[in-house]
Amino acid sequence: MTTRRNARGAGRTVLAVTVAVALVAGLTFTGVVAVGAPASSPWLGEDLPLPLTVKTPQDLAVKQVAERQYLIFNLLAGGKVAWDAGDFATAATKWEALLRLHPLDADIERVIRPLARDARAKAASAPASATSGAGPTDGAAAAATAAARTAAPGVEARPVASTVVSGTVTGGGTLGPGGAVVWLKRLGGEMPRPTPAKGKVVAQRNKSFVPRVLAVPVGSKVDFRNEDTIFHNVFSLSKPNEFDTGLYKQGGSYTQVFKKAGPVQLLCNIHSTMIGYVYVVDSPYFAQADAGGAFSIRNVPPGEYDIEVWHEASSKEARQRLTVGADGARG
Repeated sequence: MTTRRNARGAGRTVLAVTVAVALVAGLTFTGVVAVGAPASSPWLGEDLPLPLTVKTPQDLAVKQVAERQYLIFNLLAGGKVAWDAGDFATAATKWEALLRLHPLDADIERVIRPLARDARAKAASAPASATSGAGPTDGAAAAATAAARTAAPGVEARPVASTVVSGTVTGGGTLGPGGAVVWLKRLGGEMPRPTPAKGKVVAQRNKSFVPRVLAVPVGSKVDFRNEDTIFHNVFSLSKPNEFDTGLYKQGGSYTQVFKKAGPVQLLCNIHSTMIGYVYVVDSPYFAQADAGGAFSIRNVPPGEYDIEVWHEASSKEARQRLTVGADGARG
């Protein structure tokens, strides 16, 4: 007979999470939820639009040129910083976004195009990591998409079909920002119910939960599969989503339906080092940050929202008010 341990989490410190949000709808918006740890490369930035005064058509032309060059530099250098850190997926995303900007200096294209291919190939050959159904994208890449869709001065801009709220979560201590769950809650209006996800799996592999954090909409089924050659158990004391799979051997699985929103801490009754999370989201507009903290939430209709962030190292969610409009956002 095994003895159940108490769920971990006592004494957890408050995590300061900074969320930089870019809205792809012809304009960009940047907001701060709380004070986070300084960026590893403080000379890089993704804050657009630039705080330049516009009073005349010449001012507007200067501002557009400056923002384009600012974006080119940050995508170019940010890709190199990610490459040097071994984050090839982020490097590829930044450089691919840079190559979508037209017209682009021929020297930049000559140097970056083969690097972007190499980064994408290296990212594809790296071990796969599970993410939520709304895949993360780079905040600067989202801003680049907006810039690519913005016409030159004197030319009418083409309409943007959909709105994407994207950005970066920073902080997370030794765990880093990866796995943070970001979602939007509409204020003062109806929001569609989220559609339960299908085919979501948390594996028990090498005495670890893989993925360590999984975000799913309310009502989703998650299959817990034992891929180790030893017995495992999965249980949670997180009310009202508590459950217990009992012991099961390699190849065995257990399906749990998560009916209530909130974090669900995963533990194993016989392996005390195993810990993971399922975060149940009561919103159709959500994403999970990649290893670098980048996220993207697509198809967001106009309205007033709270953008909220949860991370396993934090004691509570970070929150910020956001207004999404057809012509941009403010917060």
